[in-house]
This record gives sequence, structure tokens and C-alpha cells, in this order.
Amino acid sequence: MPNADNRKFFYGANFEFSINAKRWDATRFTSEIRPIIGWHLKPWDVIINPIVDTAYDGLGNLEFVPASRVAYNFASGWALAVEEYADYGLVSDLAPRREQAHQLYGVVDRGWKGWDIEAGVGFGLTKASDRVTLKLILARDLNKRSTAK
Repeated sequence: MPNADNRKFFYGANFEFSINAKRWDATRFTSEIRPIIGWHLKPWDVIINPIVDTAYDGLGNLEFVPASRVAYNFASGWALAVEEYADYGLVSDLAPRREQAHQLYGVVDRGWKGWDIEAGVGFGLTKASDRVTLKLILARDLNKRSTAK
């Protein structure tokens, strides 16, 4: 959505196409459709992503892997957030709770001069989850470079 940072309600979509190494995923080609629904409630942000994954093996095998984020944005440009990532299994046949993966992350992030950094640590909430996961995202927005001070 254009000017999403300046709107109270915003939405969008992200499409990911992956070519996977065998050590990472047994399926060579996969994709993710990530709807983005959010609210900037200054200084808070609430974002929901009802994500669907596919390995291109039929509609009955679509996986529901939603994510959500609640963040507090400080005047300094830093944000402190809680994020949850889940894997409920197949859309057509959701997994029982004991087989679902749920990760809860504590995250800090900051953007400046066209760069964004996000770091966090996640803890599994179910037996099917990874016990501890570290997250680090470094991104560069070339469109923001020319307007940075």
C-alpha cells in the first residue's frame, strides 16, 4: 500500500518464491503468500500475516503458517516487539495442538539511512517447535537512500 507508514490502517501482500537446497528443505521449489494487515496506533503497531505455504503439490497440501507482531516504537527510531510464528499444518486438515509449531520472539529493530536491522530470539511454545531460534535480518532500501540525512 503506498505510504503505508503514514496510514492508521494498512494492508499489502508479499509473494516469496524459493529454490531450496536439499539440506534446508526436501522440496526443491516452494512459495509463500503473505497477506499483510496492520494498524499504526502510534506508538504501537499491530500486524497480522495469515500466511499460506505451498510446495506446488496440490491445493489440499497448502499449509497455514500465520505470524503476528505487536511493536512499541520509540521516538529514537528503535522498536521493541513481540512476534509469534506458527505452523498449524495443512489448511484442509489442521494438525492437533501437540503437532503444531508455535514460536514466540522478542525482537528489536531500527531503520536508518535506507538500512533496516532486526534481531531477536525465539522460544518454542510447543513440543513440535524449535526450542530456541535466533533471528537477524539486515535489509537495504535503495529508494530511501537518496532521502536519508
